Amino acid sequence: MEHPENSAEYKGLQVNAGVNQQAIINPYLRRGHFRRRELSVADMVDGILKGDITILSQAVTLVESVNPDHYGRAQEVIDKCLPYSGNSVRIGISGVPGAGKSTSIDEFGIHVLDRFGGKLAVLAIDPSSERSKGSILGDKTRMEKLSQRKEAFIRPSPTAGSLGGVARKTRETIILCEAAGFDKIFVETVGVGQSETACHSMVDFFLLIQLAGTGDELQGIKRGIMEIADGIVINKCDGNNVDKCHMAATNFRNALHFFPMPDSGWLPKVLCYSGFYGTGIQEVWDMIYQYLDFVKQNGYFSFRRNEQSKYWMYESINEHLRNSFYHNKLIEQHIKEAEQQVLHGEITSFKAAGDLLEMYFKTLK
Repeated sequence: MEHPENSAEYKGLQVNAGVNQQAIINPYLRRGHFRRRELSVADMVDGILKGDITILSQAVTLVESVNPDHYGRAQEVIDKCLPYSGNSVRIGISGVPGAGKSTSIDEFGIHVLDRFGGKLAVLAIDPSSERSKGSILGDKTRMEKLSQRKEAFIRPSPTAGSLGGVARKTRETIILCEAAGFDKIFVETVGVGQSETACHSMVDFFLLIQLAGTGDELQGIKRGIMEIADGIVINKCDGNNVDKCHMAATNFRNALHFFPMPDSGWLPKVLCYSGFYGTGIQEVWDMIYQYLDFVKQNGYFSFRRNEQSKYWMYESINEHLRNSFYHNKLIEQHIKEAEQQVLHGEITSFKAAGDLLEMYFKTLK
């Protein structure tokens, strides 16, 4: 195209034609050359047992896959890793959004690795959008110190519609991490909904992070999550917020006295600390290891692990039945029709569900 700037009235000004835009993809690139080799189950298990982080990540991706073709391989990998699991300390960490869970995990992780050594795996659950179904998976960016340590493995995972963000796949990931030699596991929940109950059913110690100014003793009594917490910590105890944090800790201690004594025989402690400045971290971990020593001596540690295994057996049955129902060919053909009938008021929701279930059970005969 001719530039008007090159006309005679603009003497001394000349605009040359630009160069053609180069392709952003190398035309000589062989597309199949960089295709990742698919590992066999034996290779994957062998890599996990050797502590190979890359293979461990691939195995976790396989476990989290919703592709029905991947389910069999994932279960085979888990079954072969199961004898090498169970030798870790599992810590569940929860709290309201903005309580500082990721920042605290960064400080907790550094403290644990420096003080006790070993290897640490962090399973950070990131909420998925109800609209786009996507997740940011950016918790790792908040763990700047921990992400630089070779002994740490940080794995953000999407909730993907699971119960509050923690489901069977998280428990299976714990098994893989333990088989890879990680003797400390952190499970960070989304912090809302029923995820705390699911998280409590797979960890040895459930830590609840709270903030100051969230209510008095009566508010503390109404929160069901406090009934399952093994320890409560008040974060952001720094600057002008110190007095408020200690007042909140007193309120939570008073609220705990209204709850019945937990089955473990341990009365949860309430501590204050600052995740940002890293103060009070040692006291938190002293509390955690005091609890672990206490429940191992009275036998509750083994009892809780056995109860968790039983719980997840039933959860696995429920999930398998659910998947079997929705992937049934006859159900797939009629479920949309039943849905439209409900929407148009031709049939009640309960009648539609009953008809579909009856249809499903007939296919099993």
